[in-house]
Amino acid sequence: MHKFIKWITRFRFIVVLFLVLAVGASIQALLLPLAPIKEGLQDYTAYNNYIIFKQSFYHLINGMDLYIPYPVEHWDLFKYSPSFSLIFGFFAVLPDTIGLVFWNALNALILVLAIYYLPKLTIQQKGLILLVCIPELMTSMQNEQSNGLMAGLIILAFCLCERNNFFMAAFCLMISVYIKLFGVVGFSLFLFYPQKLRLGLYTLFWGLIFLLLPLSVMNPVRLINLYESWLHLLASDQPPTAYGYSVFGWLKMWFHFQPDRIWILITGALIFLLPFTKIKMYRDFNFRLLALSSLLIWIVIFNHMAESPTFIIAMTGVLIWFFTRKPTIVNISLFALALILTSLSATDIFPHDFRKQIIKPYVLKAFPCIVVWIKIVIDMMLAKKGMKWPLSERTSQLSAT
Repeated sequence: MHKFIKWITRFRFIVVLFLVLAVGASIQALLLPLAPIKEGLQDYTAYNNYIIFKQSFYHLINGMDLYIPYPVEHWDLFKYSPSFSLIFGFFAVLPDTIGLVFWNALNALILVLAIYYLPKLTIQQKGLILLVCIPELMTSMQNEQSNGLMAGLIILAFCLCERNNFFMAAFCLMISVYIKLFGVVGFSLFLFYPQKLRLGLYTLFWGLIFLLLPLSVMNPVRLINLYESWLHLLASDQPPTAYGYSVFGWLKMWFHFQPDRIWILITGALIFLLPFTKIKMYRDFNFRLLALSSLLIWIVIFNHMAESPTFIIAMTGVLIWFFTRKPTIVNISLFALALILTSLSATDIFPHDFRKQIIKPYVLKAFPCIVVWIKIVIDMMLAKKGMKWPLSERTSQLSAT
């Protein structure tokens, strides 16, 4: 058994496996027939999200507004930055059969590279994290989403910070921001490291680069108009009844508690930042790794628009936490709960009616991640300088196998 685990957690095996999964998810979408997303609408491809990203590039270079409906081309709106549209041109110019495969492969491989770049974890720990996250990654790739890329960029930024490569860490985080704005929370990781002025300058540099990148295909006035349109879309894309798979939805469905979302968000932010007051722990790698796990979970469970494909980000945080902590009864129970309700709740393991009537309305997909996040915050608050962490113990145990 130990030899089998060592074999299936090898870097080469994981890379090949994840490439096969990316190709499989892409072929599945390409082979599905055109169908209406909602009754009464025209037929769209099964890879509608990819078409949204692809067409945004052509809208950009043709001077069109990125943030208005184009129902003849695709369903739903484009919600990412103009810079993302321009960069996506690398995929857009390719035939869909190739571009979609490359896009999903990028999302899969960035996550693989990021996990294997984590310092102080064994190959087995890294491989197990990736193997267990496969159901969530497949959900994201089957929806052509960028969530695998988002998780990978944030983890890569952490790894680069650990190796004092702050210039490229700022690069990774800024890309994530220009994909999805919640990537800005990743900059909280910079609090752990010295030379704050240099970190700030690197962030400013990359921020300006990506802000002005679309000027290569348009004039400044047009770019300003695009950013205004983007901000208007983001401001209007806040329906009061939207709760998603999040803390907001959990409080509403379980406790009928519906305060203004801003107050829940502020409370969540304060709790997230509370462990950062333990400045003496900043030098402890295990503490910083817990902060990374907390961050990956937080940006999902406090996103009122969180959907099932988004949970590859949160589940990666859960798995980094679990496979580097002591396997206590509490930790194992929480991991099992996350595996069953978060990762497998969208599969046919659960009957369709049960998913529709229980899992979805009662936000059961998010619940384990919420509990794990609370556990992580508690562990960080109870951490003391010089304490013995379980990471080194588990590392030595797995290495011995």
